[in-house]
Amino acid sequence: MKAIIYTHYGPPDVLQLKEVEKPIPKDNEVLVKIHATTVNRTDCATIRAIPFFARLVTGLFKPKKQIPGTEFSGKIETIGKSVSSLKVGDKVFGFDDSGSGSHAQYLTIKEDKAIIIPDNITYEQAAASSEGAHYAYNFINKVDLKKGQNVLVNGATGAIGSAAVQLLKYFDINVTAVCSTRNIELVKSLGADRVIDYTKEDFINDYKCYHYIFDAVGKSSFFKCKHLLQPGGIYISSDLGYMSQNIFLPIVTPIIKPLIGNRKTVSPIPTDINKSLLLIKSLIEQGKFKAVIDKSYPLEQIVEAYRYVEKGQKVGNVVIIVE
Repeated sequence: MKAIIYTHYGPPDVLQLKEVEKPIPKDNEVLVKIHATTVNRTDCATIRAIPFFARLVTGLFKPKKQIPGTEFSGKIETIGKSVSSLKVGDKVFGFDDSGSGSHAQYLTIKEDKAIIIPDNITYEQAAASSEGAHYAYNFINKVDLKKGQNVLVNGATGAIGSAAVQLLKYFDINVTAVCSTRNIELVKSLGADRVIDYTKEDFINDYKCYHYIFDAVGKSSFFKCKHLLQPGGIYISSDLGYMSQNIFLPIVTPIIKPLIGNRKTVSPIPTDINKSLLLIKSLIEQGKFKAVIDKSYPLEQIVEAYRYVEKGQKVGNVVIIVE
């Protein structure tokens, strides 16, 4: 089969298209013929081993898993002998933040990590419906959301941000979204109640205060935003922040809350991928969630896709067409 291989860490140029052995599923796994995958921030960080301590998981000196990729959609070609909930021919999608090896024509994955694709979306839409949505949901389930609260989403057009806007509207939250001029109508179509155009004004000068601020692109900080938080408000970022401050602030800010107006940060450590994907599947079936797709590339042009994603200007998701 064709697969994208990298044998050492580095920029997108380390990726090579090669012929490799087709994997064989274990008893509790399925073999999926990949139709579509994506290139996302997780993938870009993985091939560069960023942050450095990620090497403790991915491999200290070279990658343990040489086929990158996290999101996928495709059709089951073979099942392991103990698989009972899926069958050959099922259309499935999924996500594994530790690496699924989806930048290839085939992958094997555990039965419980493959979700049946809703009938009302394509393989491309399915592939783009997991990573950003999973991380967005893990912003939301880390706070005590209540109907009618005010939330600001910075970076509302990325994979995480566009998913967060839609999920917040599902929970009846008043959403202020930050984006550029060209994406205002898109963000409104996702459900944003109010839009701040960052090309014309800095959202940190906003006149409103919020129960929560979700920084889906990690381009701000708690200290820049804390004056926008109501007492008891929470700031969450998708990025480690300057000098990895977002690792330590969730520990420090609850201790010094009286000094900072009872405001704090929370770490959105993602958990329970299946719970996230089952929620997204349900919302897709109800017509309440739709993945935003920026560009599509063939597998042979995946290096260009990585370069584009690394620019940090993508809108929603970048899809790779495999089959």
